[in-house]
Amino acid sequence: MIQAKCPCQAPTGMVPQQRIIEKMNEYMSRRDYAGAERHLLYWLEEAKANGDERGRLMLYNELAGHYRKTGDKEKAIQSAEEALTLLAVLDFEGTVSAGTTYVNAATVYNAFGENSTSMELFEKARSIYEGRKETDPSLLGGLYNNMALTCTALGRYREAISLYELALSAMDQVPGGRLEQGITYLNMADTFRQMEGMEKAEARIYELLDQAEVCLLGQQKETGDREATESPGVDPGYYAFVCEKCAPTFSYYGYFLTADELKNRAEKIYAGT
Repeated sequence: MIQAKCPCQAPTGMVPQQRIIEKMNEYMSRRDYAGAERHLLYWLEEAKANGDERGRLMLYNELAGHYRKTGDKEKAIQSAEEALTLLAVLDFEGTVSAGTTYVNAATVYNAFGENSTSMELFEKARSIYEGRKETDPSLLGGLYNNMALTCTALGRYREAISLYELALSAMDQVPGGRLEQGITYLNMADTFRQMEGMEKAEARIYELLDQAEVCLLGQQKETGDREATESPGVDPGYYAFVCEKCAPTFSYYGYFLTADELKNRAEKIYAGT
């Protein structure tokens, strides 16, 4: 049987990781989840055929994230475990790449309610990231934000708030980091609600929602127009995904116009406007 060719021509040796990610972003910008899965699985087979273990590690990390987003628990955990196994094969344990893999796997376990396992993996990632001066601030920001979600799920609210504050500080150093800060502000609002109750935490929650709104939609000008936060450092497909992901939180707290604006922006990007 002749195997169908992927739009990205397969090279010999190592798979083209950057091109794979770029193509993945194209699929996600169209919400073509089936196409994204086919794309990743195609290149996973290429990596296996070529003995490219680093390529397999990257692809299993991507697949774990993909299946997490689409809600496929079995495949998400299987992909995460495959990635974790490859760390030992590649002798990558203790490297920044290992930290990233631990974060990805921990996020998967958190998404499906297995928070004790999630926390163990986050702790491993934290010891690596914080122990290396060369760790990119964006990696630290992602670690702290996602680790805080697991702390919240475990009822460790004060620890979660401290981690969110670390995430905000880290993303201050990242181009396009305001988008991630917007997510963090929303997560903080939910944590305060769970920790203190809506009535007691109401003022703080609305302050956080206002900060999140500025990060996601942009500063409001005197004319009343909004300045989009999209920047060269933010992939449009990812921006659309974040808008779509955050809209329900704004709706929950009564920010219906903001929620509608986020959904409209996402739809325009997905439609290719």
